[in-house]
Amino acid sequence: MACTVVQATGMLPPYHSSLMPSTDTHTTPTTSQKVEKVINLIRPAVQADGGDVELVKITPEGVAEIRLHGACVGCPSSSMTLQVGIERNLKQHCPEIKSVRAVN
Repeated sequence: MACTVVQATGMLPPYHSSLMPSTDTHTTPTTSQKVEKVINLIRPAVQADGGDVELVKITPEGVAEIRLHGACVGCPSSSMTLQVGIERNLKQHCPEIKSVRAVN
């Protein structure tokens, strides 16, 4: 099945309530938790095309290392999905993230 980049590249709403940090200092989400929330919102579009996305780690430099699975592996559109869909949304909702890198 061909990858539909348009689905995964749409921007999430700028003030999505589930991504907003809590005002309670005891429940403020970590960067990893915020990144996971963004990925979970993007995941259905990626899964609809037979793929999946996984957060491997966040480096101290603010690079989110992402592993693509399924139909995304080897797909010519996967780099576009990674950069335009995933990276753009992560940088918008998690300012701590400076870039996204695919890992195997």
